[in-house]
Amino acid sequence: MVLFNFDVRRFDIYRKVPKDLTQPTLTGALISVVCVVFMLLLFTSELLHFLSGEVVSELYVDNPGVSTERIPVYIKITLPRLKCDYIGLDIQDDLGRHEVGFVENTVKNPIGEEGCLFEANFLVNKVPGNFHVSTHSADKQPENIDFGHIIHEVRFGSKIDNPAVPGTFNPLYGRSKIDGNSLESHDYVMKVVPTIYEESNGKELLSYQYTFAYRSYVSFGHGGRVVPALWFRYDLTPITVKYHHKRPPFYSFITTVCAIVGGTFTVAGIVDSFIFTASEIFKKFELGKQS
Repeated sequence: MVLFNFDVRRFDIYRKVPKDLTQPTLTGALISVVCVVFMLLLFTSELLHFLSGEVVSELYVDNPGVSTERIPVYIKITLPRLKCDYIGLDIQDDLGRHEVGFVENTVKNPIGEEGCLFEANFLVNKVPGNFHVSTHSADKQPENIDFGHIIHEVRFGSKIDNPAVPGTFNPLYGRSKIDGNSLESHDYVMKVVPTIYEESNGKELLSYQYTFAYRSYVSFGHGGRVVPALWFRYDLTPITVKYHHKRPPFYSFITTVCAIVGGTFTVAGIVDSFIFTASEIFKKFELGKQS
């Protein structure tokens, strides 16, 4: 004797409709194709985003003067109206450093008859200071000193080539000052922010972002006009920015994929049902007019 007759199939919320009770339509076929293509595009986009991850940032306080390491600096500047023979690099800072005519790792390439492309790699201390391009170290001063210039690059620290990393690592790129007074000095005041970029393999690159303010002036001393120069004054902030790769969790990817599939099918079903119902009403209306 069977005391308890229970059919588990009662819990099936996905009841099946026999094929002979369904009606395929051309509109439904078109919507289905568009629906599948749309889902594939969204799925591919989410998969690429999951695999590549994203670059996130965090801030923390770090006294830049604690470390004894120096900051590598690279500059590349065109001086179209000053010969290479007169150009030199001077470096000063608050620790008492004062170098005139720094020549190590500097390259001077003549441009035309009186221009020069100047490049230099050097190290600066992690204290406020300046470096400037001048004629102070020349054996003989030129008759006309014109520091009109085009800046190609002024970079602190390592170069970060990843375009996904935000920031202003070379904001002076392309800056041109060649139409002003030939007697004036050019002064760039920079606020430098230490920046760490951690690659996906765990390797860290230390670079520096900076903002700048600019002014130009003709200066005079007790002996008359002071020889002009191209100045870069810098100061470091105690805030460090760190960028690193972060991949979203796998459950987030699965949730997004389910939302794409379910949402697309739901919306497509509503659109198909609306079009089918509208077409049926229109057919009945046409039959009524004919009768």
